[in-house]
Amino acid sequence: MEISTIGLDLAKNVFQVHGVDAQGTAIVRKALRRSQMLPFFEKLPPCVVGIEACGTSHYWARELIKLGHEVRLMPPAYVKPYVKRGKTDVADAEAICEAVTRPTMRFVPVKTEEQQAALSMHRTRDLFVKQRTQLINMMRGLLAEFGIDIPQGINRALEKARAIVDGEAPDVPSDALRIVERLSQQALDVHAQVREIERDLIAWQRKSDVATRLMTIPGIGPIGATALAASVSDPSQFRSGRQFAAWLGLTPLQKSSGGKERLGRISKMGDRYLRKLLVVGMTAVVRNAKRKPEAVDPNVLALLARKPARVVTVALANKTARIVWAIMARGEVYRERHVPALAA
Repeated sequence: MEISTIGLDLAKNVFQVHGVDAQGTAIVRKALRRSQMLPFFEKLPPCVVGIEACGTSHYWARELIKLGHEVRLMPPAYVKPYVKRGKTDVADAEAICEAVTRPTMRFVPVKTEEQQAALSMHRTRDLFVKQRTQLINMMRGLLAEFGIDIPQGINRALEKARAIVDGEAPDVPSDALRIVERLSQQALDVHAQVREIERDLIAWQRKSDVATRLMTIPGIGPIGATALAASVSDPSQFRSGRQFAAWLGLTPLQKSSGGKERLGRISKMGDRYLRKLLVVGMTAVVRNAKRKPEAVDPNVLALLARKPARVVTVALANKTARIVWAIMARGEVYRERHVPALAA
């Protein structure tokens, strides 16, 4: 019998294959070493291959597509309910094979190498920003033990670090001074790498038509625009802007029953990094609304008059996610329309 569907459980070295025919009868249950993967699939006729969206899944998907197979990536959370009992590679592969045939299953588009390269810059920048914060906090804490206070703000801390590296030694014991100098140099080095990555992202944004159009939206800069453009390869996979916002975890959790709707906090599902960028961008919009109220949409001011600033920030992030989807799906640019403010 001919294999029609395969569930492939990925790993570092040992991969589990579960293949069935058109009637769903199991034909192949096999473990493959990494070196055996491509030769095994080369011998198979084209079939549907289900894979959980995880580390290396996009690479293997691209390789199997080159061999003529139809690859479908699925979120691991959607595959979990099909695991009958126990957690083994064999059970996982069987569950993947079952889940990929469901008509209501949602799939993850396969990312290109260029998209993954752009996302690698984002992940590395995010890591360096966290490391820079850790180094500065460590430096603040050590100097505070000797009565030296660094004013708030990343720029003030970097100015202090640069002064220490240039020879303006604080009045601390020699052992502590050596440590502070090392922390200062490391913080400056990491900051320089962050700036280099940001320049690379700006260059990538200029070459991307989608990212350039997304930058016309208030609150979205080069970082947010490139992250969205690299993460969403096919906006048509979402039926509407609301579904896109739900994919980012910006819609309320529903706990409805008996015909009564109960909406909770936002679900916080999906890509945490994209959601964070949208919320941070809308935080800047809210701050600008407080400083220059005449330069922002009156509806933002009306919301701030009724709701706390953080609630308004998340609500604007939800709205912006819908605008992002519309711009990506329709090939348009953002056109701001000021309408009369809603009654408070």
